[in-house]
Amino acid sequence: MAIPVIDFSKLDGEERVKTLAQIANGCEEWGFFQLVNHGIPEELLERVKKVCSECYELEREENFKSSKPVKLLNDLLERKSGEKLENLDWEDVFLLHDNNEWPSNIPGFKETMAEYRSELKKLAAKVMAVMDENLGLPEGYIKAAFNGGDGLDKAFFGTKVSHYPPCPHPELVNGLRAHTDAGGVILLFQDDEVGGLQILKDGQWIDVQPLPNSIVINTGDQIEVLSNGRYKSVWHRVLPSPNGNRRSLASFYNPSMEAIIAPAPKLVNKANQEVEKGYPKFVFGDYMSIYAEQKFLPKEPRFQAVRAMRGT
Repeated sequence: MAIPVIDFSKLDGEERVKTLAQIANGCEEWGFFQLVNHGIPEELLERVKKVCSECYELEREENFKSSKPVKLLNDLLERKSGEKLENLDWEDVFLLHDNNEWPSNIPGFKETMAEYRSELKKLAAKVMAVMDENLGLPEGYIKAAFNGGDGLDKAFFGTKVSHYPPCPHPELVNGLRAHTDAGGVILLFQDDEVGGLQILKDGQWIDVQPLPNSIVINTGDQIEVLSNGRYKSVWHRVLPSPNGNRRSLASFYNPSMEAIIAPAPKLVNKANQEVEKGYPKFVFGDYMSIYAEQKFLPKEPRFQAVRAMRGT
C-alpha cells in the first residue's frame, strides 16, 4: 500500500474533475499525498538539495557528533541496559522564516532558499484553493482564515530543514517521534533515496516512498478543525537508518497566532452534536501553547484543553 501520487498539472486540463477527486481522496482517506508536476522548477529543487547538503556537511555535521542524541546513545550503550531513548529525536534541525537569521556561509543558500520558499508558498495557496473547492467553501476561505481575514498577510510560513544522519543503533532511538502536525498545510520536500517517513493508516505504519522532486502534502490539526473533521491530521514518524543521511525540508503554512480557528459554518451539521463538541473555536496561539507541551501525545485532549481555555 502506497500513499497517493497525484499529477497536479492535470488540474488545468481535461482531467480536472478526476484530479480534484484524487486530491479529495488524499485529504479524506490518507491525510498525506504526493504531488508531481507541481510547477516548481526542477532546476530550483536541485539547487535546494545542493545548498542544504552543503550546509549540513560544512556547518552542522561536526556539531551533531557531540549533540545530545549522540551523547545519550553512547551512554546507553555503555550501560548495556537494553532500554530505548524515547524522549528525543535523532535529528539535526533548524528553522527558516521571514524574521530569523539564516546560515550565511554557504554560497547561494539564502538566495536559493528564499526563491524556494516563495514557490512553496504559492503552491500552498493553490492547494488550499483546491481544498476550498472540494469542501464547497468560498474561494479563499482557508487562506483568509489562516491570515485573520480577507486580504491580510499574517499567516506564518516556516521551513524546517532537517537531516537524519546515519544511526549506528537505529533500534534504540527515534528518528522523529510519532505526532500530528499542529498547523495548516505542510509541504515536504524529502530525500530522493533515503526513506524513513511513515504514516499511520488503519492501524498500520505505511512508508511514504521517496519519489524524486515530488512534494508531499499533509494536513495539520487546523485543517481538521476547519473542515469539521472531513480532513484529518494523521500520525506520522521518521525511522532512523544505519545508512544514508536523510534530508527533509518541511514547510508549514500555518495560521497567524491571532487567527481564530473554528469549523467552517457551512460544514457544521447541527444534528451531529457529538462532532460539534469535538472541534471548538479558539485562537491559534492558545492551541500552540498547548501543543508545545503535548506534541507527541494524541490531539483530542489538545482540542479539549483549548476549549476549556475559551469556555466554548
